[in-house]
Amino acid sequence: MSDYVVAIDQGTTSTRAIVFDRTGSIISVGQKEHEQIMPQAGWVEHDAAEIWQNVQEVIGIALGRADLTRHDVASIGITNQRETTVVWNRKTGEPVYNAIVWQDTRTQDIVDRLAADGGTDRFKPVVGLPLTTYFSGSKIAWILENVEGARAAAEAGDLLFGTTDSWVVWNLTGGPDGGKHLTDVTNASRTLFMDLETLEWREDILEAFGVPLSMMPEIKSSSEIYGYAEDSSLLRETPISGILGDQQAATFGQAAFGAGESKNTYGTGCFLIFNTGEDIVHSQNGLLTTVGYKLGDGPAHYALEGSIAVTGSLIQWLRDQLGIIQTAPEVEELAASVPDNGGVYIVPAFSGLFAPYWRPDARGAIVGLTRYANKGHIARAALEAVAFQTRDVLDAVNADAGVDLTELRVDGGMVANNELMQFQADVLGVPVVRPVVAETTALGAAYAAGLAVGFWKDLGELSENWQEDRRWEPAMEQDEQERQLRLWRRAVTKSMDWVDEDVR
Repeated sequence: MSDYVVAIDQGTTSTRAIVFDRTGSIISVGQKEHEQIMPQAGWVEHDAAEIWQNVQEVIGIALGRADLTRHDVASIGITNQRETTVVWNRKTGEPVYNAIVWQDTRTQDIVDRLAADGGTDRFKPVVGLPLTTYFSGSKIAWILENVEGARAAAEAGDLLFGTTDSWVVWNLTGGPDGGKHLTDVTNASRTLFMDLETLEWREDILEAFGVPLSMMPEIKSSSEIYGYAEDSSLLRETPISGILGDQQAATFGQAAFGAGESKNTYGTGCFLIFNTGEDIVHSQNGLLTTVGYKLGDGPAHYALEGSIAVTGSLIQWLRDQLGIIQTAPEVEELAASVPDNGGVYIVPAFSGLFAPYWRPDARGAIVGLTRYANKGHIARAALEAVAFQTRDVLDAVNADAGVDLTELRVDGGMVANNELMQFQADVLGVPVVRPVVAETTALGAAYAAGLAVGFWKDLGELSENWQEDRRWEPAMEQDEQERQLRLWRRAVTKSMDWVDEDVR
């Protein structure tokens, strides 16, 4: 009997395969980081071929550590970094260019060109998203406009586009020899090309971007059998039956299935999702409208999302660029070495400011520096920046939803940082709750895959799996909270209006 589900979590900095049992507990993990390629300021790329190689290796690592074979695995779920764009040749399987990562800002000129006719909200009533460099649409257009031969190959029907879920599925199901070219509704909703109501590609919008429809993957639900792993895979003949973009997967893994439920994931970026059920809610406060999930033939469930570009990657910056810590966990100890931030605030607008500001002209800023400030204050300000940005997004959610959240469920790598979680509760003024299984992104993909093959019966069974691990209650006085937020928002204004025709 197959007692396990494997989730492939293709993330921004690494790829993991995680084996889950029926209780949603982790049995084993395989993980490999991939190179972060930054050719110039604002450009972020990945080697898609390296990612596919890592997918195969981490599957072997996870199975080996658990002493399992394909016969023990009921299904495969996939979750992925959204918006990151891969364009490849359907005949050779070779990418025509490196994957352009969601954080990349090189396409601002394309965005500006499209926004000249109708503004940045030109397509928002249909797709739920503003025109920004964040989404896949302008990245595909850039490749077609700048990679030699790409436009002609695309027009001839030889090129395929996909976010990394599509890239993994296509290769896992055969690649050039019959690989399935598809994606799910959650990833499709991040391209700027999918109609939220019909869940189909809009040919008029594709035409505006100059992207042929023939490049686009087939849109599927988040939970159904899409195909089977090919013979060369260690999981050969195992059904691939779940796909969710990483933030939707984390929401699903948190068992936030119903309207009014939410979660916040602390990873490379930070993403707060608020479930609006079967209703499409268009934000008036800088949030995105996106698809939360769709199970088989069931209705689509929608969500409001606040996307923050830089949170965990800010800690990586302290480690890799500044060298003030050797490992990411050291930031908590360094931050705890000082009683407060010493008046220092960091606005990590490395890719501009995302929700709720949407200011591509912003760049990172450290303000409030005096001779008193030391690396402990810098570390503390970095952690606090994560919490402050989340407060900005939560205020927008409360305004759009018309009802205040009473608690925030959290997940992702940074929730192991107790100092951060306490400060988060303090600046939000509501409890912050961490589940026993904090790897909810992979768990959500496993749940979607398992539901499709009957490994789990229904959403009720999944809800019963969720267990609270720890809860942080707000402890900051209101006057101090208001002072901190006032200074933070003043710092945010200092990061704006930086990029113009002379500075990119």
